[in-house]
Amino acid sequence: MNDRMEVLGPQGERFDEILTPEALRFLTRLHDRFVGRRHEILATRMERRRAIENGRDLHFLEETRAIRDDPEWRVAGAGPGLGDRRVEITGPTDRKMTVNAMNSGAKVWLADHEDATSPTWANVVGGQLNLRDAIRRQIDFTSPEGKEYRLGAETPTIVFRPRGWHLVEKHLRYTDAPGIAGPASGSLVDFGLYAFHNAHELITRGTGPYFYLPKLESHLEARLWDDVFTATEELLGIPHGTIRATVLIETIPAAFEMEEILYELRDHCAGLNAGRWDYIFSIIKNFRGRGAAFTLPDRSKITMTVPFMRAYTELLVSTCHKRGAHAIGGMSAFIPNRRDPEVTQRALEQVATDKRREAGDGFDGTWVAHPDLIPTARAEFDAVLGERPNQVDRLRDDVHVTARELIDLRIDGEVTDAGVAANVSIALRYLESWLRGVGAAAIDDLMEDAATAEISRSQLWQWIRQGTVTSEGTRVTGALVEGLLADELERRRTPDGRFDDAADLVRSLALGDEFPTFLTIEAYSRFLVEPEVKAALSSLSTGPVLEREGQAA
Repeated sequence: MNDRMEVLGPQGERFDEILTPEALRFLTRLHDRFVGRRHEILATRMERRRAIENGRDLHFLEETRAIRDDPEWRVAGAGPGLGDRRVEITGPTDRKMTVNAMNSGAKVWLADHEDATSPTWANVVGGQLNLRDAIRRQIDFTSPEGKEYRLGAETPTIVFRPRGWHLVEKHLRYTDAPGIAGPASGSLVDFGLYAFHNAHELITRGTGPYFYLPKLESHLEARLWDDVFTATEELLGIPHGTIRATVLIETIPAAFEMEEILYELRDHCAGLNAGRWDYIFSIIKNFRGRGAAFTLPDRSKITMTVPFMRAYTELLVSTCHKRGAHAIGGMSAFIPNRRDPEVTQRALEQVATDKRREAGDGFDGTWVAHPDLIPTARAEFDAVLGERPNQVDRLRDDVHVTARELIDLRIDGEVTDAGVAANVSIALRYLESWLRGVGAAAIDDLMEDAATAEISRSQLWQWIRQGTVTSEGTRVTGALVEGLLADELERRRTPDGRFDDAADLVRSLALGDEFPTFLTIEAYSRFLVEPEVKAALSSLSTGPVLEREGQAA
């Protein structure tokens, strides 16, 4: 520890290699400079969301029109090792998944401390250890069955995703210069530890410190990250522009500020990604009280080919290529099942269709969640790219997306009894997995993470409040969902599982009068924070204020 960044979480094996005095001092310096601005952007998010709830439609900003109209500026673009991103594999940073991702054959590994990671203290620090070892090629893994996993000769470029601005790390207590204490920022902790321990090593090995930035809602949030990058480069003594970021456009407000986000990050920006599942969740969250016109059907009907999703992705590709940035596609949730050839064949067909569309639309690369999907995705991008590393030079001058098209949610499809039941089941089973420390879970042959679970629970909340009636004539009510939850709980409950805790969370997240902005905030505070840490933080008068600011996001 140091005097103003105190470790409250328990010490695990080798944690002292990550939580060094020097690393904690680095985190303190980042917090000193940026935690106040973090609070400001969270307050701004809350104000914007309330305005949308009260009927204000989103629009392209008039005050930044000059940025959009200026044809000259470009982003820094791909750093070393990022020129070819045709297939990226995503996943958490536990030791087995780290080795598997590094051996997957993908061009890039999105090492995820956000939606695919349950942020237990062991996962947060253990993931940093695994990344540190993997970068230095000092990692291996032996399964309980005795199977050994070791790194192969070729490994992907690592792009690390820290937690979003709305999340805190309660196992570290930050005290500012005036003496006010509270939980550390999850974003600054994840980013800071990774950059501090690995930036120089990555540069020496021919790549660099690269990041995916989640949950951004405005260009002002991008500006904050850009200032964090510049300060980090100064503190670590690396050249300006060494850090590269890819921004996930996964909120509806950010879709209206894509160009401005690129502009703010232009010295550090490699591209944008179409984070489809969080994007759908963001639409439900922001427009949940605006009536039937903003009520979406079953999750399975919200495909990438519906008009508002087409508008969003077409605009993303056009915007990126106009400014020399990579456009990276999203992740199809279908995954193979090595024990069921029919499931695997269906997954391969679905993924091939999805990636063929993305490559044809101009995307420069895409995501998969399973190594067995890499050949299928790569084949579709190889067919379009050939030997070229990307298609940034393909300008989509034919694209003209209006504000109305981005928020026109009229699509074919209905809410069904099966859709309601599926949402209850997915929300319960994913949260149970998350509480056990597993943030990416295979459920019914789909890869579910926090974003897909958010869709399930937020749809339930919206359907109840809107009095939605299913195609079979069933009114969606709290009592109906409670009954389905009870049935699902009885069917799934195990002696060593966390299903009862998960059911309590589903009730709070989907049945309460208030809409929790992120399921991870309440779930983390209630169940993932170590008891001794809760006791230490409860003595702080400022702790709850910081937490409310996170919830306000």
